Amino acid sequence: MRAFDRLIRFCKDWTLPVAIVVGTVVYMAFYHIPQLDRLGTQLMPAVDVLFPLSVFMTLLVTFCKIDFRQMRPHRWHAGVLVAQLLLVAACVWVVVAAGDTPEQKLLWEAVLTCIIGPSASAAPVVAGKLGGNISTMTTYTLLSALASAVLIPLVFPMLEHTAHAEFLPAFLIILQKVSLVLLLPLALGWTVQHTLPRLQRRIVSVPDLSFYCWAFSLSITSGVTVRNIVHSAASPSLLVQIGAVSLMLCFVQFAIGRAIGRRLGEEINAGQALFQKNTALSIWVAYIYLHPVASVGAGCYVLWQNIINSLELWYHDKCQRRQKLGAMT
Repeated sequence: MRAFDRLIRFCKDWTLPVAIVVGTVVYMAFYHIPQLDRLGTQLMPAVDVLFPLSVFMTLLVTFCKIDFRQMRPHRWHAGVLVAQLLLVAACVWVVVAAGDTPEQKLLWEAVLTCIIGPSASAAPVVAGKLGGNISTMTTYTLLSALASAVLIPLVFPMLEHTAHAEFLPAFLIILQKVSLVLLLPLALGWTVQHTLPRLQRRIVSVPDLSFYCWAFSLSITSGVTVRNIVHSAASPSLLVQIGAVSLMLCFVQFAIGRAIGRRLGEEINAGQALFQKNTALSIWVAYIYLHPVASVGAGCYVLWQNIINSLELWYHDKCQRRQKLGAMT
């Protein structure tokens, strides 16, 4: 019984890495066991429904908790958006300069997908667990989605002549995808708060419900990421480079965001805002408008960012437990 309790405790402490491992193991099992191949094909339509549904539920639960009166622009929003714009400009310059070396160009296009994407829809969930402000974080997520919807159709045609990303159609497609995932649960969360208070109290009363919904969607994302890497046409050396650079980029964006937030009084939110990306959207736009190999960058990034998120949450919980013990003595 003690071993079982320890296992449960471990899964709670390291929920995100456990979700990554589960998604990876499940995909590899279906990939290597011929008997499961047909079942995997049959389950794909269900997976295609479950993933957006789990993200939707993650955000709906989160938005049932936020104070909509606090959803207004802050100085740190502008600081993080400017930092993202400068990083995108620097990366575009490197991609153009690497035009004569195809592998290096693909490497930096993969890096660009990890920078140009909007802040993750679930960033308010993690920021809230770290003690950040969910309301102001949600505001930034909306602003970031709009900024990326403008940047992507402007930037991608400069890099790939095959990227027929006319501004208005691409802008509307990206905005539509973001709206379905972000704005609809936001509107429903406001509706529940103001018209269904009993339901709102029940949702809020379940501890970490939004976090575990996100962990479920992460397990699906991990399986899809591993599938993309396994079926990638890129050379192993390029895949290793993309994985290593995406890891370094996690720390770079995290450090820049934290530095901006430290100066403007929102260290937790700003760090998560610049660092935690909507990789599902980044993978999609890279696959459609750049090159399938470039989408591997965002796929690797989602694994790294959630491992780092887990370390953040572990350290935050550890500090809280120390504070409680100190208060009791």
